[in-house]
Amino acid sequence: MKPLQTLLLIILGVSMSYAQLPDPGFRIDGSTAIVITDPQNEFLSPKGKAWGLVGPSVKANNTIENIESLFQIGEKYNIPVFISPHYYYPSDREWKIKGAMGEFIAQVGLFDRKDALDLENFEGSGADFLDQYKKYIKQKNVTVVSPHKVFGPESNDLVLQLRKKKIDKVILAGMLSNLCTESHLRELVEQGFEVAVVKDATAAAILPEMNGYEIAVINYRQIASHVYTAAELKKEFENK
Repeated sequence: MKPLQTLLLIILGVSMSYAQLPDPGFRIDGSTAIVITDPQNEFLSPKGKAWGLVGPSVKANNTIENIESLFQIGEKYNIPVFISPHYYYPSDREWKIKGAMGEFIAQVGLFDRKDALDLENFEGSGADFLDQYKKYIKQKNVTVVSPHKVFGPESNDLVLQLRKKKIDKVILAGMLSNLCTESHLRELVEQGFEVAVVKDATAAAILPEMNGYEIAVINYRQIASHVYTAAELKKEFENK
């Protein structure tokens, strides 16, 4: 065999060996927490302002029930659960720089609250949590952190809260798959956390020529230590 042919075969073999990304895996231990982004009515209730865009993805993934299963895991196994919500106050509506999604959020009034210290009209609003989650959110293992203002946790205290409780592993889920959830994944990884994502406990907008969920799942696979389904995660806890 000629040297060039040998070299090509070696290159081809190496390329084929990397055709599948490695799966580093994720080991659940005492430093593990669950983080859920935006489990709020705007995305998860048929009455929410974004339901028309995200509803089909929510239904396809069984997202509402799968997020609930994470709350149930947290309660059953005493796993800390952190909620990173989205709220906008009147002062936030004065921003001059928004971006495409920021402009959409402002136009339709997504996650509106009257004031940081005022809960008037909050109950049952788009910014409120889905009713079926509230019984879990009231439990002692759940922490609701300050609101993130764009997509990632850089603008809230999630990382501080995790660090203060000596959490270094995160099981991540929530809304929207390719925006807040993926942005939290990226920042948590940059901050040194080991992160797994529960892909069907997320959902995203489906627009012409743009399926946010499909985009996100590809990136989860490339960035996270492991990607679970809700059923796989439940089974892992049951087998511990």
